[in-house]
Amino acid sequence: MTNPKLRITILAINYSPEPTGNAPYTTSLAEGLAASGHSVRVIAGYPHYPEWRLQEGYTGWTKTEVVNGVRLKRLRHHIPRSPSSWSRLHMELSFGLRLMFARWGSPDVVLVVSPALFSSALAILRNRLRLRRPPVGIWVQDIYSRGIVETGTGTDGQAQAAAHLESLVLRSADGVVVIHERFQQFVVNSLQVPSTAVEIIRNWTHLPPSPTSDPAEMRTQLGWSEDDIVVLHAGNMGKKQGLENVIEAARLAQERQSKVRFVLMGDGNQRRTLEAMAGGLSSIQFVSPLPGEAFMMALVAADILLVNELPGVKDMSVPSKLTSYFNAGNPVIAATDDGSVTAAELNASHGGIRVNAGDPSALLESAEVLGADKERAKAIGARGLKFRHETLSKTAAVGHYDDFITSLAMSRGR
Repeated sequence: MTNPKLRITILAINYSPEPTGNAPYTTSLAEGLAASGHSVRVIAGYPHYPEWRLQEGYTGWTKTEVVNGVRLKRLRHHIPRSPSSWSRLHMELSFGLRLMFARWGSPDVVLVVSPALFSSALAILRNRLRLRRPPVGIWVQDIYSRGIVETGTGTDGQAQAAAHLESLVLRSADGVVVIHERFQQFVVNSLQVPSTAVEIIRNWTHLPPSPTSDPAEMRTQLGWSEDDIVVLHAGNMGKKQGLENVIEAARLAQERQSKVRFVLMGDGNQRRTLEAMAGGLSSIQFVSPLPGEAFMMALVAADILLVNELPGVKDMSVPSKLTSYFNAGNPVIAATDDGSVTAAELNASHGGIRVNAGDPSALLESAEVLGADKERAKAIGARGLKFRHETLSKTAAVGHYDDFITSLAMSRGR
């Protein structure tokens, strides 16, 4: 049966052209729903991530445009120069207050993307004050309260307060989507959200198939020799990535005259600190974010793709980079705690190997072993690519969201 065509409003602080984090998924979903015939409106923030500065070309208080069939309204908000718990709170509240007074149209359904948790709370409050209240779904990309605990960025009291607010926000929504089974367990068991209100819809590979041309040219452009075992980390350089571990692994590689070359590609609030730590090391390279096809070709041109997490990070998030990594068909090394969500994804895909978080020697040795065994590396990469095609399909994910949103609309008689 074909779902009815609905008026859908999506509220999300992050949206394209931001290249990493939640933005690619929100953009892909909005465009997928629009392509299915729905009328989609997105109210988003001004692009600033992962650089934490306003992107060039974005001025004014409000910006309205139509992009790939999606009506997009951007609201200017505070952008912290040096993100911290308090400055991010300022940013979320400034965006949330703008959401409260913005025009949402006359939607049949509202979908709120979290994080940001505090702007999501204000959006749900605004919706409850409407006379004709449309149903609200909330899409949970990260567990906010677990992030405070696992990254050590707040006190126990702050973590408990965040968990209370997170529970209240999720229970106030008409439906909740989480991106992993572990998230479902946490929001049901710890945040007291009714299990009947929670759906699991995995994130998908938002990139087209990787380029099949010879990657040698990209390796040359990036200064990688044929003998280098290139271990590439692509994406945000923030607190939860714990990339100091990679700097120490690079230091060991230089001391041992290893063929392993670590590459950190992207940006984030820890990049300058990491660059300072890596001063004098030739075994590590920093590369600014690359656009579109160049980004995909860099993933293909590397020998190994890296997920690195701070010790203690277990339940707060599923690294969005994994979907892009599996798309490239190269093996993954995940430096992560045993029992983490990332480790579970690696076990499910068979597309990589795990080493302990915060163990630079184990990271280097695993890269050397995998880099020397081309056949094993190729087989692992092929399994990740198979997982991408069979489990991380955009078509299937957008279809599931279509059903979820339609069920919300029908629950209120549209």
